[in-house]
Parts: sequence; C-alpha cells; structure tokens
Amino acid sequence: MQKRISVIIPNYNGGRTIGNCLEALFASSYNSFEVVVVDDCSTDGSREIIGRFPCRLIPLGERSGASRARNIGAQKSGGEVLFFIDADCIVQEDTLSLVDRAVDGDRRVVVGGTYTCLPFDDRFFSTFQSVFIHYSETKRENPDYVASHAMAMGRELFAKSGGFPEDFIPIIEDVEYSHRLRRSGSTLRMDESILVRHVFEFTLLKSLGNAFRKSMYWTAYSLKNRDLLTDSGTASIGLKTNVASFFLVLCFVLLFLFFNKPLLLAAALPVFAFNLYANRGFLATLGQAKGISFQVPAALYYVFVYPLPVGAGSLAGIIKYCLGRGELRRLQ
Repeated sequence: MQKRISVIIPNYNGGRTIGNCLEALFASSYNSFEVVVVDDCSTDGSREIIGRFPCRLIPLGERSGASRARNIGAQKSGGEVLFFIDADCIVQEDTLSLVDRAVDGDRRVVVGGTYTCLPFDDRFFSTFQSVFIHYSETKRENPDYVASHAMAMGRELFAKSGGFPEDFIPIIEDVEYSHRLRRSGSTLRMDESILVRHVFEFTLLKSLGNAFRKSMYWTAYSLKNRDLLTDSGTASIGLKTNVASFFLVLCFVLLFLFFNKPLLLAAALPVFAFNLYANRGFLATLGQAKGISFQVPAALYYVFVYPLPVGAGSLAGIIKYCLGRGELRRLQ
C-alpha cells in the first residue's frame, strides 16, 4: 500500500520556476500525495501561479525565511512521510515512488536525494554546478548531511526533532538540522535514485557569487562546529584541496616572478599534480556528464577560477565568525 506523502515547498519570489515545479509533481506516476506550498511573502506573482494547481497554499504574514516556511508546511500537512524540495526543483515522474520505497518502517532514518547531473537549464555554469553537487552528495551512502532540496523522513521523526532552525545563517540550515538529527540518534542515508532537476540559471557572476556566499557561511559554521576539515558533501576534502593547492601554487608563481628562481616553479608542479589526483573522481564525472567538450573548460574553471571565490568566502567566514564571537544568527 502506498504511503501518503506530503511534499513541502517553501516559496519566495519563485515565479520563474514554481510553475514547472508543480507541473512536474502533478505529472507524477505516484498517486497518494499532497503538495503544500508555503509562500514567504512573495511579491512577484508567485501566488497566482500556485493557485492554478490543486495544492494547498499557506501564505505567511511576514517574511520569515525558508526554515520557518518548511516547518509551517510540515505542521499543516497530513502525510505520514514528509518530502522537502525547493521551488526551483523539478521532480522526475518516479521520484515520489522512490521516496515511498526509501522511507520504510525505520522511523529514525532520514533519506536524501540529490540533483540530476544535468540541470533543467542547459547552461555551462548551471551544468558545472549540478554535476558538482550531484557528485559531492552521492559519494557516501551515509552522508554528513542531507540537503533540503530532496529530504524525506517520517512525520513522527520530524515532530520529535524540532524541525529546521529558524534563527540561523542562510543556505546551510539543512546542514545544521542534519547534524542535530544525527546527534539525536537518527541515521542519514543517501539514495541517489531520488533525483530532482534544479533550475540554476547560472551565469559566471552568479556562479562566483554562489561559491563566495556558500563558502562564507559554511566556514563560519564549521569553525563553530569544529569540523572545518571534515569531508562534508559539497564542502568536500577535494574542494578544500583544490583551494589550498591553487593558493599554494599561486604563491610559488609570485615568488618565481619576484626572485626569478626556476626551482620555485618546479616546486609548484607536484602540488598541482596532487590536486588533480585528489579531484580525479570529480574531473572524470564532468566528462561522463557531457563529454570532453564540456569536461575540459569545466575542469579549467574548477582548478583555476573557482578557488578564488571559495577562498575569499572562506576568509570572509573566518572574519564573520571572529566578529560574531561564534554567534550564527540568520541575517534579516
């Protein structure tokens, strides 16, 4: 017998994507589900789009953030299984069936899905980001966190957990929630068959800005959580090695230009080679996703450009943590 699934979607000005999101849900091959959309005071006409679909719309009275929207949606829903996605995520026809299969009788298991390798929008930087997240989040069957873009659990577990943190820094609320669930005895499990296509619409500037912002918040949180060097999904050891190698090689090159000592350039070569070896899995996945014509420029972007915003964001996160004395409150 199919379990009743409540799909919870927070929405804030998601007018460009929420229609596609809901259309895909109601084209699902699964029958026993409801869709609860919590609108966080949108100003772009999102509510009118949502109103065209047979879902439950819950408008919030004041801007409250995605965590509160998810918590309200879960409280107002009626399914025995809760499945959290975002307004810019497009489920597959069988996604809900796979959620039903994955969330079994074990009430202390949180199941995570991830993005498809190829995003909804066929752009270079969007594809790079989708491949990066898919690869990073599916490396382990028992991950360090489960992302809220595809998170499933039983209603009883959610009720006992206290829900998503409502007074917390943005972007990584699901990381804090996952860590709290795990500390309370829950098991996190990745099911890479549960997939959603994400609408990124990334340009170069959006890709760099996303890398900076996410790195800043994640670094501040990791310093407080004392797990800065943990291999944690997109905050992977591979990415950290890539950033450290980039700046170390850059130091060798600058020293060479200043002192004109060829030995300095020679010293940079093993660092560069080690970085390629440490990231070989991700670099290979870039080719598997879209061929060598995508793999080469994407690898060059990852090795020679991406470390700049990640490194700058990390520095900003350190400063943020020190100035805030470890207090990680959500920015209003």
